[in-house]
Amino acid sequence: MTHTTTLNQADSLSQGQRWLRALTEKVSGINLAEAGRQLLLPAIGIVLFLAFWHAAAPQVQTSLGAFPGPAQVMEQTGQLWQEHSNQRDRAAQFVTMQEKRNERILAENPNAETKIRDYPGAPTFIDQIFTSLGTVLAGFILATIIAVPLGIIIGLNRHFSAAVNPLIQVFKPVSPLAWLPLVTMVVSATYVSDDPMFEKSFLTSMITVTLCSLWPTLINTSVGVSAVNPDLLNVSKVLRLSFWTHVRKVVLPSSVPMIFTGLRVSLGIAWMVLIAAEMLAQSPGLGKFVWDEFQNGSSESLSRIMVAVLAIGFIGFLLDRIMLLIQKKVAWNE
Repeated sequence: MTHTTTLNQADSLSQGQRWLRALTEKVSGINLAEAGRQLLLPAIGIVLFLAFWHAAAPQVQTSLGAFPGPAQVMEQTGQLWQEHSNQRDRAAQFVTMQEKRNERILAENPNAETKIRDYPGAPTFIDQIFTSLGTVLAGFILATIIAVPLGIIIGLNRHFSAAVNPLIQVFKPVSPLAWLPLVTMVVSATYVSDDPMFEKSFLTSMITVTLCSLWPTLINTSVGVSAVNPDLLNVSKVLRLSFWTHVRKVVLPSSVPMIFTGLRVSLGIAWMVLIAAEMLAQSPGLGKFVWDEFQNGSSESLSRIMVAVLAIGFIGFLLDRIMLLIQKKVAWNE
């Protein structure tokens, strides 16, 4: 009897193992198929786009020649990177030369004043990318600092919401092309200093970005706050939570998804607005790079502009993905 029971248990265990193995293989197969589909379909789309671009580009003739295809754009990408590397080498040599000169001066006169000047060369394409990123992040952070608290107040107070809603609807659709001249004049008139902390061009672009990008965050925050579950509001009233505790423990956790949706939209708008502002204001950055290449009018200009266009799109995509990861992290912590 004991032997029979043992055999039955072993048989049941064996069947369980086979069933578990089959289930694991099935799940793995599904996961592999899904992962393959997620990778394969975008790859097919990219390949088809490149093929169409390669075939259609030579058919478009401009005053500077045929529209650049993928091969020409890749060639200019490498050229721009090489120019950046050469520029960095020259900058390092320039600093080294000054350091040696300062050593000689100090050897002759230990009390002499020495300094290291920045390399005077023009910024490269890579430098312009980092300049634009710094400007857009500064403008976006300033917009967030303004929009989120104001959106919370609007969402919590229906009277204040009714008062400011007409202003939001009026200023929300204003183009950066309209804001830029006003911001330029205000910055020029008010930001006067013999030793400025920031360049006026940076402030002009940053403030323009802020004015154009804060509205989605403001609106989404107010909508998210006003849509908090009434039961949670009643619990807060019963517990007699203070205003700040109510906002921190009840309002913000419930409205985080809407707030981050607004932040993602605002960041995308900020990036688009910045490029236009840099082109018009001739501020350092990718926008100015595009405008300078357009004005240059060389045979390589179209390819270089296309490199900038692809870089702008790719950076915008990365910024959105980063914001999405932050949203998931914050929502998980909540």
